[in-house]
Amino acid sequence: MRNFTALLICVMLAAVVQAQSITGTIKDDQGKPASGASILLKRVKDSSQANISLSGPKGQYEFRNVSSGKYFVSVSFIGFTNANSPAFDYVANGTLTLPEIKLQRSSADLSAVVVTSRKPIVEVKADKIVVNVENSVNAVGQDALELLRKSPGVMVDKDDNLSLSGKNGVQVYIDGRPTPLSGKDLSEYLKTIQSSSIESIELITNPSAKYEAAGNAGIINIRLKKNKSYGTNGSVSAGYNIATYPKYNAGFSLNHRDKHVNIFGNYNYNDSKNENYINIDRTQLDTLFHQHSVITSRTKTHNFKAGMDYFINRKSTIGFMVNGTLSDNNIANYSHTAIAYIPDGEVNRILVADNSSTGKRNNVNSNLNYRFADTSGHELNVDADYGIYQIRSNQMQPNYYYDPTGSQILDSNIYNMVAPTDIHIYSLKSDYEQNFLKGKLGLGFKLSYVNSDNDFNTYHVYQNVKNLDSLTSNHFRYKENINAGYVNYQRTLKYFTLQAGLRLENTNSSGHSNGYKWNDSYVIYDSTFTRHYTDLFPSAAITYKKNPMHQWTLNYSKRIDRPNYQDLNPFEFHLDEYTYQKGNTELTPQYTNSIGLTYMYKFKLTTTLNYSHVRDVIAQLVDTADRSKAFLTKKNLATQDITSLNISYPFQYKWYSVFGNLNAYYSKFKADFGPGRTVDVDVYAMTFYAQNTFRLGNGWTAELSGWYSTPSVWQGTFKTKQLWSVDGGVQKTVLKGSGNIKLSVSDLFNTFHWDASSNFAGQTIHASGGFESRQLKVYFTYKFGNTQVKASRQRKTGADDENQRVGSQGGGLGGSK
Repeated sequence: MRNFTALLICVMLAAVVQAQSITGTIKDDQGKPASGASILLKRVKDSSQANISLSGPKGQYEFRNVSSGKYFVSVSFIGFTNANSPAFDYVANGTLTLPEIKLQRSSADLSAVVVTSRKPIVEVKADKIVVNVENSVNAVGQDALELLRKSPGVMVDKDDNLSLSGKNGVQVYIDGRPTPLSGKDLSEYLKTIQSSSIESIELITNPSAKYEAAGNAGIINIRLKKNKSYGTNGSVSAGYNIATYPKYNAGFSLNHRDKHVNIFGNYNYNDSKNENYINIDRTQLDTLFHQHSVITSRTKTHNFKAGMDYFINRKSTIGFMVNGTLSDNNIANYSHTAIAYIPDGEVNRILVADNSSTGKRNNVNSNLNYRFADTSGHELNVDADYGIYQIRSNQMQPNYYYDPTGSQILDSNIYNMVAPTDIHIYSLKSDYEQNFLKGKLGLGFKLSYVNSDNDFNTYHVYQNVKNLDSLTSNHFRYKENINAGYVNYQRTLKYFTLQAGLRLENTNSSGHSNGYKWNDSYVIYDSTFTRHYTDLFPSAAITYKKNPMHQWTLNYSKRIDRPNYQDLNPFEFHLDEYTYQKGNTELTPQYTNSIGLTYMYKFKLTTTLNYSHVRDVIAQLVDTADRSKAFLTKKNLATQDITSLNISYPFQYKWYSVFGNLNAYYSKFKADFGPGRTVDVDVYAMTFYAQNTFRLGNGWTAELSGWYSTPSVWQGTFKTKQLWSVDGGVQKTVLKGSGNIKLSVSDLFNTFHWDASSNFAGQTIHASGGFESRQLKVYFTYKFGNTQVKASRQRKTGADDENQRVGSQGGGLGGSK
């Protein structure tokens, strides 16, 4: 590892050694250095870009490794008119110093400047990767989980669990607010969010102390669309997908913004029928189970968002926002399991467990926020949030045992499971920043409270009469309170930018699980647990940029991943006659210490090397019970060490552009649960993502994107085979730029089918599956009203430079989460 790091650094440093250069100085209309101006070196023959630079603290700039030719320099700087140097000849045999360029202040008011830009589909920044979903042709007609499957460094396993750069424990945010869901509940919720509602996805692997400490792998923040245009405007859209079954979606947005108020709202509807399949071969002792399942689901989803910002004066803004998802689903699962005796290889019975379920998944969030910012660097943000999740499930589970011919019923058990869940979330947070000791000091706190109530009832069904089974019914209540505070300081010292922070989080949780168990008679089952712990989470970063074209950043952070409430419930939930799932009250949080080194060359080539050590890793295991039965549970594996390398590069030549991202990692899982129950897995894995864009003129744009993942390991025990897919699409601007038609095909070669195997606790499992990954999609959008975004001095807001929030903070990520 040490030799690899040294070799990587040497290779990077070698790129810095350049012999030829062009230098110069930029000053403003008062003769002062213009620091941070964008400098372009252009070829005289066609004005094409040859190089790019930023002016330093003294207004200096430099272009290195320039070929001989005829060039001119173009300068742009906010508040000043663009300026060009005279043309000059350059011979690549030394250093050429150009005459000083003096800028003239723009006579137009900055508030009248119209900003028109096109974001790249993927942006790589020093602390995050941003996937701009709304600009992608191939993203149409997909849900949030599908988009994450193909995002750089993200892995979605067979059970739809998320990992980032080889690490589980991803914390998912929606518009800057953490979701309380995990596992199946989280994946089902992500499936209800359509790409038409999503503006971008942010992948943040090393958050600072300002961010909530939860999420060992980092944070995935899904930003929903919010219009930033002045005046009154809106849009309507509609889409159609076809694979095995058709899917429909439609939506609209309406917004009004002036100097006093910003009112915004949007609504999207999705009606989709989907099919996926799974095959499982499980060997345990002398019995082989061969299961084949086909799951068909019908989902109708309503997504909405509405709010208002009132600009009290140039310094203060108050806002309110509500957003949510209302989803109904119907699921039919055809499940067929042949059960064989291994010594003679004969099937002795067949289990047919065709089940059906209906459910609702509703989520509504509200936010009240206030923001104050003055010209002397003081900034205060206050957010109060309330959210509710309501999950309803009603599943009918018949189990029929047939003889080997499948013609005669040997036995049957029919169950009906009814499981309502309510989750209430309350939070209050505040963030304050001011200039301090030639730097920026930040302070903040957050108080959050989660109350979850899950009532699971199982009924035996006989001749259409339902009887409550007290032994398999359970009521689980869970409460969690987290009190957090942080301090963060950032300062620039010549060529260095230093940032250091410390976050304190105090966690208080309790769970209460009750029902009945059998011990020669019915006995009341009552399990209660409480947890109280306080942790410190330091973070630090050092950025070196003597030459803006060569930037180095070294960062460190400590993070936590707490067990989810479902994983703590010790009750046994039967999935079928031979498989069930139960929680583990002994689960403890997993902690991660990460250190990373990032090098950015010419604002394009970005390389990040990261090492993480995780202790008490939470992973899902398949264990045994009653000889032939298996249960799924979560346990703390001993340790996990992960080394990852991420390389990305965008390239553009005239009408063609490509973005490539390579994410490779080495991970080691190691744990010992006793004889025959050990885990010692080394994983070398790599994912590659490429996005090709062709701007063909006359409003035509084409895209071709590909995603590939080498063999990997899911959940610590499942070894997977490679995965890959290719998407392609075109779009055309119509109706004088107001309309846009997109046509795409996902998984062109129908290769997105997974395959995994596991050998743990005396049983061997081989599983495979897939879904309707190849789909034809068509999508139409029409925009009306004013579509110009105006920059404004009073709107200089937000925690992220690239995400300047024009109104409602809505629990934005730059806060004390």
